[in-house]
Amino acid sequence: MTDAAVTLTGISKRYGAVVANDSVDLVLRRGSVHAVMGENGAGKSTLMSILFGLTEPDAGTIEVGGVERRFRGPADAIAAGLGMVHQHFRLFDSMSVAENVVYGAEPTRGALLDRRAAAERVRELSDRYGLGLDPDANVGRLSAGVRQRVEIVKALHREAEILILDEPSAVLTPDEVTSLFSVIRRAADAGTTVVLVTHKIQEVLAISDEVTVLRAGRVSGRFATAEVTGPQLIEAMTGRDVVPVSNAGARELGGIALSVDRATVVEQGITRLDDVSLTVRTGEIVGVAGVSGNGQHELVEAVLGAVALTSGTVEIAGTDVSSLDVRRRRLAGLAVIPEDRRGEGTAVTMTTAENITAGHHRSAPISGSGLAKGWLKRRAQREEATRLMADYDVRAESDQSLVGALSGGNAQKVVVARELSHGAPVLIAEQPTQGVDVGAIESIHTRLLEYRDAGRAVLLVSHEITELQALADRVVVLFAGRLVAEFSRAEATTARIGAAMTGGVTSGSGDAPEGRTA
Repeated sequence: MTDAAVTLTGISKRYGAVVANDSVDLVLRRGSVHAVMGENGAGKSTLMSILFGLTEPDAGTIEVGGVERRFRGPADAIAAGLGMVHQHFRLFDSMSVAENVVYGAEPTRGALLDRRAAAERVRELSDRYGLGLDPDANVGRLSAGVRQRVEIVKALHREAEILILDEPSAVLTPDEVTSLFSVIRRAADAGTTVVLVTHKIQEVLAISDEVTVLRAGRVSGRFATAEVTGPQLIEAMTGRDVVPVSNAGARELGGIALSVDRATVVEQGITRLDDVSLTVRTGEIVGVAGVSGNGQHELVEAVLGAVALTSGTVEIAGTDVSSLDVRRRRLAGLAVIPEDRRGEGTAVTMTTAENITAGHHRSAPISGSGLAKGWLKRRAQREEATRLMADYDVRAESDQSLVGALSGGNAQKVVVARELSHGAPVLIAEQPTQGVDVGAIESIHTRLLEYRDAGRAVLLVSHEITELQALADRVVVLFAGRLVAEFSRAEATTARIGAAMTGGVTSGSGDAPEGRTA
């Protein structure tokens, strides 16, 4: 194929008894956008890791520009013209945005880093693509959404001829996704080959030229995007029809399970959360929308106790927990699905069994009693883990598999299983389906609605407006750290939520005047 930028032939990779890739063929045409889809654990990440030199295949060949290559590491792949934006951020938290972007390809003045040139390069790329980055900002203090933009700019800085994007829109707003698509299309039109790894079918249909679908490590479908439909892609991915889950309406609401009253968080003179008040009742899902970096994460941390309130209070199940630490708040009745499943939600060097039972290992049936009180019962732990893994469809070689070796979606299901299985009266779910496939989304959405229907309260924070519309009974919007709007389920249109997210004027009864309690 004369216009092939990359040709993968017969790629196979096995991890113990797990076959990650089984004789996979993939052809990427020069100047095209090629989507690679599949359920979590289908082999997409392994295939991309092989292409970028992070993993060596057991069998198969890689050709770049018609020349067979053997990559012994990412440096070899980069030298061959490849670049990759990873789903899990690979940034230095202690360094600035500019330092991260130019790391490994630094502009210099003599023997030293030319910081002014690095900052100007970031500003130029950020302005060109509308990414809104501050070159001098410390990466460790940025939200997940802004970190994702840093990763994108880092790849753009290197001007790779073949660019692999692994779930690049996972934490972006609709407007940011539109901007990203513009970037991708301009890059492809200029001759760059773009590989888009995503679970989002509408994104595939909107931006890609061709699609390859993997299922259980094998290619289950190859399509020209213009000739395929969403249901066909879902069937190729899952082997079955998947019906989107939708909120049929809340049952009768109970009392207030979570109350946040005039919560304010000020850090280093910057107001992160500004006089926010909201309540969530039992039997209710309240959605929180907002452009990344406008206070949603700070709200979650304030409720959890990970950051101290400058003023205001938090009550869980009728108990004022404002002065309690994270552990005692969880004991008061709080469960949390965190945004960062690798950094906060799991311990990647520990087993699936240890992760899925973490936080509950001090109680029966895992902890001993009587004279054995405080001793961990390993057999009981593994039995509980095996039960939860089956119940939540966590796909791993065994309960002793390290969580760090699981696909992103399976790691997320470990977190969901752990947090939902003990019936805490209040659940905070922050980006619960970020980076997971359509089948896992269906499962997680069903679980969240069941949790609500069991008479519990859910605070759902999501960048996905469609997710909020599908699940939430009410939606509140944060902008610049303030609660600026509240919408009933009927009022929560994309236009209204989107306008409030960007500080625009909304219409209808959903407007929230200053100081209103949601």
